[in-house]
Amino acid sequence: MAPNEVPGETAGEIRGEARGETRRRASRYVVPVAVAGVAAATIGLVPALAASGDPDLPEITAQQLIEKIAASETQTLSGTFRFSTDLGLPALDGLASGLGGLGGGEGSSTADPSQKLTELASGTHTLRLAADGPERQRLTLLDGSDEYSLIHNGDDVWAYDSKSNEVFHEKGASEGPKAEEKELPATPKELADEVLKAAGDTTSITVDGTAKVAGRDAYQLVIKPKQAGSTVASVKIAVDAANGTPLKFTLSSVEGGKPVVDAGFTKVDFARPDASVFAFEVPKGAKVTEGAEEARKSEKLPEDFEKEFGKEFGGFGKGLNVIGEGWTTIAKLDTGAPAPKTDEAPKEIQGLLDSFGDEVTGKFGSGTLFKTKLVNALLTDDGKVYVGAVTKDALVDAANAGK
Repeated sequence: MAPNEVPGETAGEIRGEARGETRRRASRYVVPVAVAGVAAATIGLVPALAASGDPDLPEITAQQLIEKIAASETQTLSGTFRFSTDLGLPALDGLASGLGGLGGGEGSSTADPSQKLTELASGTHTLRLAADGPERQRLTLLDGSDEYSLIHNGDDVWAYDSKSNEVFHEKGASEGPKAEEKELPATPKELADEVLKAAGDTTSITVDGTAKVAGRDAYQLVIKPKQAGSTVASVKIAVDAANGTPLKFTLSSVEGGKPVVDAGFTKVDFARPDASVFAFEVPKGAKVTEGAEEARKSEKLPEDFEKEFGKEFGGFGKGLNVIGEGWTTIAKLDTGAPAPKTDEAPKEIQGLLDSFGDEVTGKFGSGTLFKTKLVNALLTDDGKVYVGAVTKDALVDAANAGK
């Protein structure tokens, strides 16, 4: 099926905005290392890998396909999916330990879901998934002989790591602050219209062919930036032709090579899973850590953190500014302190900084570019940080402009 683009239509801007809690007291060396975490966060975008064979399906416009996704009422499913990530980062094994257990604290549980982030930031992984509405989900990591499972059942979240025989439990998971009520689009068409309208002229969205994913017929929705300077080449989403459920997600970089993220179902069933799938009993002899207890540990940095990482900067200097719009948005942070030198960094992270940092110069002076295939960051010698899903040249231009 030939590409089919709705005249003047655009997709929602894919900004890869990574939001997290900012510690009040942090080392200046955490700034460049955090780039790895920002890039790694993109793995949460959805499930991997399509089967061969392009089905012959009725033609559909991009707007109609967006409406189909919006109208999807899929609440139950089970299946297996694989995802591969290639961020162009050095190996992240041991990064957390090299930072003194940042975010965990001594004695933190290996079953805590946050502890698994760096393990999933690269390579290929296979998972088994089950869902029964918003109250019950189960995800099991199938890599190797050990098992890691994350179960949400009503008010409880359980995580189990068979290798360490540790359990993480959090109560009241379904309770949270109530969002402010606001008027939302009432129909899938209205929602699709809002998506297209909100994007402005920064994005192109088309329906480009069909695919077989996990044995199901799917349309290929392709989203591309119209702006020069983005590291994103395209985002491709395979959408179930019958029920509008996204089945596969591929994020490609302008650098080429393997996709940054290639994630999709290899097997899927939309029947309701048995209730027993979401039941959990603590294995005999397992160590159990309660979420509230873990949170208290995480509030405190390791005792030797400040001594090991040197000078602090209070509250991140002059704050955050946003430059540009759409796919070429850049976040600028003025730390208010001279940038650290790699050879002065603690030995635990010195190799990491060297492996994905390049010295750069310009009208702004000199600095270090920390690069991945998706998110890049320029740390100038006078303590300014420019971060975005943009190319090296775009960051240097922003720094040269003194914005």
